[in-house]
Amino acid sequence: MKTIDAAKKQMRNDFMVGHGKGHTQDALVRQKPSLRRKLTDEEISSLYANNRIVQNIIDIPAEDMTRSWFTLKMQDVKLRDAIMSKLRDLKAREAYKEMRRYERLRGDGFISLGVTQDTNFNLAQPLDEKNLKRVDYLHAFSGMKVNDFLLNEDMFSPTFGQVEMFEINRRSRTGTMIAGMENTLVHASRLIHDQTRRLEDEYRGQSLLEPLYDIITVLDTSLWSVGQILYDYAFKIYKSDGVKDMKAEEKRELGTLMDFMFRTEALAIIAADEDLRKESTNTAGIKDLLDYVWDMLAGAARMPKTVIKGQEAGRIAGAQYDVMNYYSRIVADQENEMRPHLERLIRLLLLSSDELGGQIDPDKVEFDISFNPLWEVDAKTDAEIRKLIAETDAIYITNGVLQVDEVREARFARFGLTDLLKYSGDSADFEKMAQEVYAAWKERGNNG
Repeated sequence: MKTIDAAKKQMRNDFMVGHGKGHTQDALVRQKPSLRRKLTDEEISSLYANNRIVQNIIDIPAEDMTRSWFTLKMQDVKLRDAIMSKLRDLKAREAYKEMRRYERLRGDGFISLGVTQDTNFNLAQPLDEKNLKRVDYLHAFSGMKVNDFLLNEDMFSPTFGQVEMFEINRRSRTGTMIAGMENTLVHASRLIHDQTRRLEDEYRGQSLLEPLYDIITVLDTSLWSVGQILYDYAFKIYKSDGVKDMKAEEKRELGTLMDFMFRTEALAIIAADEDLRKESTNTAGIKDLLDYVWDMLAGAARMPKTVIKGQEAGRIAGAQYDVMNYYSRIVADQENEMRPHLERLIRLLLLSSDELGGQIDPDKVEFDISFNPLWEVDAKTDAEIRKLIAETDAIYITNGVLQVDEVREARFARFGLTDLLKYSGDSADFEKMAQEVYAAWKERGNNG
């Protein structure tokens, strides 16, 4: 009985123990697939803080969505540059990245719009865009700061189902509160709200870690299991005639000494006439099992294993179609989810009387957000692509499908490599180059 009690005290507090879906202690015994596990804010924080793989799943897509940022296309170049400069001052890229990270981690990401208006206002009032003077700051925060979502429940209203107010907790980390503002009602127009996973009967977004919880559990346990195999990989036995008469304290002291000498705890101390046999762990097939866990995690997170493990951002080797699909998905998220938030911020800047030289009607200004490319192939793949294109062009020229000038125009546009090397390659430089060419052509035409 004493031996059993001692063994219980030394049991590892395994990640899986006590977290079962059913009422057993083992998460993999008597599971109930239909039973949902809802994670508390503390559990989500713990999962994120203790597991670097979890951090990668949350952080990398948020970083990829904002890493290359975007190019603002607008006829008025001066106005465009002023808007981009203001976005840099507001640290908009960092704020949007954090909002996306919070959305993946907590289910809801927010950006507070710190604005100055011509008239006095309180946060419960809608943002008065006609009397907007300037946008002062952007602060990203998560749904942990939001106590309640006040929705429009009138099914005959045009805004049925939309959030009208958020009850924000403005308590500081030290516990101090602004008098009368412990829980402030904030109108939805004063926030940018990012939410992509919401169940039909709920108003809060779902954390990405909830549906990933079982797979993360198995991944954690597989890591521990591999560690145990490596831990006991070298097993030693010490035989001695004096072991029989040793007391428990003396055996512990001897074990400590031998552990120090052999640098391992995989040591057995037995008497000379005793026998101890170690059964070697059969590791055949363990790679397939670990690959299965990784495949499940990658599929559930909708991220390739190479990306989850930290492949260099934006680099793609040949035949990495899964990585290409991942970046295509990021592009879709940029278009469908981030574009509306960015367009709204730009509209607010145009409406601000003190920002861009006076208030500008956004409906009279044509602008377009073009997200910059997220990835490029590696040097070897790029060379192979160029070679295939060159061979294809040679075939077209030989068979009379295209002329040499047409191929040159298609591949190198109107400008030679010598001229291109004078410019850095961003959109502003190419526009400057185009203007110079147009001016020269116009002057030549007038003189001729």
